[in-house]
Amino acid sequence: MAARKDQTQGFARDKGFTYYVYMNITLSLDEKLVKELRKLAVDRDTTLTGLVRDYLEKVAAENTTSGRKRREIEALRRTFEQFHRKLGPRTWKREDLYERS
Repeated sequence: MAARKDQTQGFARDKGFTYYVYMNITLSLDEKLVKELRKLAVDRDTTLTGLVRDYLEKVAAENTTSGRKRREIEALRRTFEQFHRKLGPRTWKREDLYERS
């Protein structure tokens, strides 16, 4: 029987058992850097894996949001350029617009 689709924050359930649905990756880092990061992780009450996971989740979320925002701004800019028209000199006065009949 396949796992149900009720995956929540990296967990999935199958026949009453909960298991992780994370993928393992391998990183090559300088030993000095790893020692510093482990100290940082202890200070933040997490693990080195937790630090990396939190950072990568943040990067992915920002990329998705900023990427969408960038594409929308670019589409808006192209629309403005496409429909840009010269209006010529202004031939009216502000008072004329608010003149009451």
